[in-house]
Amino acid sequence: MIESIKILAKSLRVRFNNQCEENYPNIWLRDHIKDENNWDKRTHQRKTFTASLDLNIQIKKAKVRDDGNYIDVLWADMDNEVQYSYEYLFKNILRSKSKNNNLRLWNKNEIKDDIYIDYQNLLKDDGFKIFLKKLYSLGFCVITNCETKLETVEIIANKIGYVRQSIFGGLWEFESNEDMADSAYTQEELRPHTDSTYSIDAPGLQLLLCCDYKANGGESIMVDGYNIGDTMKNNNKDLFDILSKIDVPGKYIGDGVILEAKRPIFKLDNKELVQVSFNNYDRTEFRIEEKATNKFYEAIRKFDELANSDKFQWRHVLKPGELLIFNNWRILHGRGSFKGKRKIAGCYINMEDFRSACKIHGVY
Repeated sequence: MIESIKILAKSLRVRFNNQCEENYPNIWLRDHIKDENNWDKRTHQRKTFTASLDLNIQIKKAKVRDDGNYIDVLWADMDNEVQYSYEYLFKNILRSKSKNNNLRLWNKNEIKDDIYIDYQNLLKDDGFKIFLKKLYSLGFCVITNCETKLETVEIIANKIGYVRQSIFGGLWEFESNEDMADSAYTQEELRPHTDSTYSIDAPGLQLLLCCDYKANGGESIMVDGYNIGDTMKNNNKDLFDILSKIDVPGKYIGDGVILEAKRPIFKLDNKELVQVSFNNYDRTEFRIEEKATNKFYEAIRKFDELANSDKFQWRHVLKPGELLIFNNWRILHGRGSFKGKRKIAGCYINMEDFRSACKIHGVY
């Protein structure tokens, strides 16, 4: 709750009962008023014409009320007091808690049977929330007892958000096919990677439903890229820094398109790892100065050693009716080599849609 406040020349100092203090600039508070004249509650949009505000706006008076749940403020350019809630102010402190507190970094031996969830349970409200928590926390799940048809993929995708269109279509089915311009359509082993490093906005989630399996081999491989990042940050900080600073380009040529994008292998936001983007198959040529080049190759060698080590790899042969869903911004995926028939259906989902579903269901 709010313990006390102090009006300063250009800000309002708020002390919370956990001893945390925060200064909120007057112009920021004035811009974020949510009364009927400044905020449209129906559309959740600002009505304030921000450019018309005085950058040196002053607070006439302010008081704490309702046992610290609210602050009433009277602004110099308004006749009536407006309210700011404890929840709103505390949510917007600069030293807010990391979302990554709800994540579980894992090695192979730490993945247990709770990674599985039954398809019928997922369709229920409570089961869907449990599913989202698992997917957010661990980065992947296996949905069991699915009907082996493309519509199943669409139903699951639409519960989260909607099917993303890509160069491969929206919903797709595939078997090994050497005519396709992508290594995923071969029967060779696919080392751990993330998809679409050549896309400016890489897909957030990928769904892979096993529809038919009459083969030997072909294990699906999951690797926690966040755990690789954490391991390198703790043990090889110089190499972690290299991979968080150098933009690595990816490129796709084929099927009538040329796609290119670049970003660091470890993408940071306020020093927090928010995306792992690694695909040695699709990395295209780029030049940096010689010393940095040698360090970069040392860094990706360490990264790939970890990604391909037994300790980091969870392996599982998908059975018909099992659907693997994973966070493509965190989890590297691969597949063991195989012989025989292996038919997969799947799709992509945008990251913003996954995050929206998580927020709506209170996952974070």
